[in-house]
Amino acid sequence: MRTEQSVLRLSIVVTFALAAFGVIYGLLISSGSIIFDGIYSLMDASMTMVALLVSKLITASLAESTRTKLVQHFTMGFWHLEPMVLALSGVLLIGTALTALIGALSSLMNEGHPVEFGKAMVFAVVQLAAAVTMVVYTRRANRKIGSNFIELDSKAWTISAALTGALLAAFIFGWAIRGTTLDWMVPYVDPAVLAVVCLFVIPMPISTLVQSFSDILLVTPADMKHQIDEIAEKVVARYGFVTYRAYVARVGRGRQIELYFIVPQGLPPRRLEEWDRIRDEIGREIGDEGPDRWLTIAFTTDVDWAE
Repeated sequence: MRTEQSVLRLSIVVTFALAAFGVIYGLLISSGSIIFDGIYSLMDASMTMVALLVSKLITASLAESTRTKLVQHFTMGFWHLEPMVLALSGVLLIGTALTALIGALSSLMNEGHPVEFGKAMVFAVVQLAAAVTMVVYTRRANRKIGSNFIELDSKAWTISAALTGALLAAFIFGWAIRGTTLDWMVPYVDPAVLAVVCLFVIPMPISTLVQSFSDILLVTPADMKHQIDEIAEKVVARYGFVTYRAYVARVGRGRQIELYFIVPQGLPPRRLEEWDRIRDEIGREIGDEGPDRWLTIAFTTDVDWAE
């Protein structure tokens, strides 16, 4: 399990198993919070499958031996799909939580409903153990892999663990107050905890949504632009160029950089090998050379070609 795709595959299998378990078990004991937990897991697994597909496309587009006709139709790569999938995942997770919140509030206003708390606690313990295990596993795996998809998947498992922990606490509380003076609260425990969990879940994907939409809209990252500007200014001073134009964007895991250097007219000619040497020098200074860096460096005497 050392690759992005292998981690996502395992996550999908575990999530689908827990989702099916949650939905069926929730229906059997009439627990809306457990049903929501299962539906949330099912939604997460579906988006993880889409993330796995995009990961495969990105990998295939970078390997000559695995190029296909589909890849040849997307010569600029598949990086742009990554923020789209992350944004869609965030929107769906928030939408699912909002729908469940409305259902929980409706149940609270209609005197709630009883739940078999003993059986519910069994579910919560199994679900919590599985979720915590996956949180630890995905975080450790992503320390070396550094994948946005795995990071989002890890967040989803964290949310699932927090959600299930809240359910377990609520079920223990509901079980404990049966037959006491607080027995009147028993029908409200399940919808109340569902509402609280939904309010906790809804803000969680927001940071991912903001970053994803920034990537989709090609918003220039300030830190990345500052780095490229510093390097370009040094190159202009070093070689006596007039000025430069820099265009940078981060699209998912991809970094797209275009640099145009305005060369003085009448400059003594250089061999093409010399211009390539300057390009290599700039590339090394920028760093992060690899399949996820798209770097274009051009030289011209006409500033119109750079704008």
